[in-house]
Amino acid sequence: MSAPSIKERSSVEKKDDSLDVRQEVQQIDDVHDINVKLANPLAGIPHEQLIADAEEFAISHDLAHLVEEFKKGALVAQDPINFENMPLLTEDDKGVLRRELTNRWNQPAMLYYLVILCSVAACVQGMDESVISGANLFFPTQFGLDQTIGRNQWILGLINGAPYLCASFIGCWITDPLNRYFAVTNSWPHLFVARFVLGLGIGPKSATVPVYAAECAPAPIRGALVMMWQMWTAFGIMLGYAADLAFYKVPNRPHITGLNWRLMLGSAGLPAFALMAQVFFCPESPRWLMSKGRYDKAFESLVRLRHSPLQAARDLYLFPDIHVLLETERELTQNRNRFLELFTVPRNRRATLAALIVMFMQQFCGVNVIAYYASSIFTQANFTEIQALLSSWGFGLVNWVFAFPAVWTIDTFGRRNLLLTTFPLMAIFLLLTGFAFWIPEDSKARIGVVSLGVYLFGVAYSPGEGPVPFTYSAEAFPLYIREIGMSLATAWLWFFNFIVAITFPRLLGAFTPQGAFGWYAAWNIVGFIIILLFVPETKALSLEELDQVFSVPTHTHAAYQLKALPHNIKKYFFRMKVDPLPPLYQHEGVIGEKHYAPGGVGAA
Repeated sequence: MSAPSIKERSSVEKKDDSLDVRQEVQQIDDVHDINVKLANPLAGIPHEQLIADAEEFAISHDLAHLVEEFKKGALVAQDPINFENMPLLTEDDKGVLRRELTNRWNQPAMLYYLVILCSVAACVQGMDESVISGANLFFPTQFGLDQTIGRNQWILGLINGAPYLCASFIGCWITDPLNRYFAVTNSWPHLFVARFVLGLGIGPKSATVPVYAAECAPAPIRGALVMMWQMWTAFGIMLGYAADLAFYKVPNRPHITGLNWRLMLGSAGLPAFALMAQVFFCPESPRWLMSKGRYDKAFESLVRLRHSPLQAARDLYLFPDIHVLLETERELTQNRNRFLELFTVPRNRRATLAALIVMFMQQFCGVNVIAYYASSIFTQANFTEIQALLSSWGFGLVNWVFAFPAVWTIDTFGRRNLLLTTFPLMAIFLLLTGFAFWIPEDSKARIGVVSLGVYLFGVAYSPGEGPVPFTYSAEAFPLYIREIGMSLATAWLWFFNFIVAITFPRLLGAFTPQGAFGWYAAWNIVGFIIILLFVPETKALSLEELDQVFSVPTHTHAAYQLKALPHNIKKYFFRMKVDPLPPLYQHEGVIGEKHYAPGGVGAA
């Protein structure tokens, strides 16, 4: 039997390509249909049936005394912007809904109390990350860890990275209540175990608190409240450095050696106790209550978080992700392996790739090198210990203050633009910091340039790679796999946090500060390239538009961006007149030169 000719092989390959395209389009349409259905499962239901369903829902869940509120709530949930034309609503009802649109920050005091709760949780997170910086000046000496020896450099990194190792492999994947055990630390293995157990709190907290905020917040301010996690984590990092300063001069006591660094590490427990006290006064997540069948308690919880029972009934019946949505999700995702579909469905795989890239780069941009080892870095730059702690606190302050611009720019300038703008700057400032170590030790210029480089790095990091990864990961995944996708992204982030923490002391010893900072500067260049090629913009896009964005094949997106880069450099840097590029996504126009016919949601 003769081998097929080139023409015959070409014909077969074209048929195979065509089949692959049709299969991908079908998968895209399938995910899109699930997204649309999950976005509003009530769409298309006749009003009479909707009202009857709402009445049955109220009666069957011991909420019969609120039948009228649920009838109104179901109508508003189905068509949120058309409430002015709903005869069932009173003028008072319409006034409440009108004010919800015109004054989105006019919320009940309980909601803002919840914001404080989440902010304190973020502060605890930040302090857990930064207090180790000051302790690094003391405990290695006490435990006989000579930092000029390679083995001890690895041990130091292991201790610093222990919480994130635990958070990645255990903490992010558990939800049951955790008991904390306290012990006196008298050796580096004891300290490693204590910090490893800390990860049992860091992992669930980092994954749970933003979700809790999202489930309790009304839609108009949900994004802003979820983003508060990153901002107040930065505030907690600053508090951690302040604690290092506060306890620096604490002397040893009888039978207690190293009391100062022990107090530094233990200081994060103070806001943690405040957090524990607040938890009992905040409402439980309505979604969690409904998942346990406690609909009456879920309604009571929402009433505390909304201005009116109508709003509570509306949100209980549909939004956010409650009742009808939960039932629809169970129906649509039955017999589906959602974790596997993160990688097997092309639309999901591209979102997963983008989310993992931004999470990975948050660690490998070098920020946590400075957060964990700032005091050590400054002492190597010939700072005194107290100067090093003061300079570390200054970095924490810069990190927090410059997170504020992201509140106004992340939804206007865009996630992708913030990243592409700040990554080259972070590379430059890391090189500035590293190269400053070639300035003679006895020169004051060395201290000044190292501080300048570290602070400018914080200015670039805080509005970009600081808040973007969690925001991006929370919105990139389709609704039906969002929770699983976020768990993966968070675990991925903490794993590489551990890698950075464990490797940097040895890196610093082997490469010298110049090489170590040059290493992370190089990763920022890599980050710019992979974000340019593989991370699409997601700001202000509907579910349908997000499906379109992530349905563009990876090679098509990458090829387009390689053309767009020199085009934009000519246009925005050199102010040259250039012909506009064709739009990449269908919601902007046509998709390149080709597009799928079915549904028009992909690109060839």
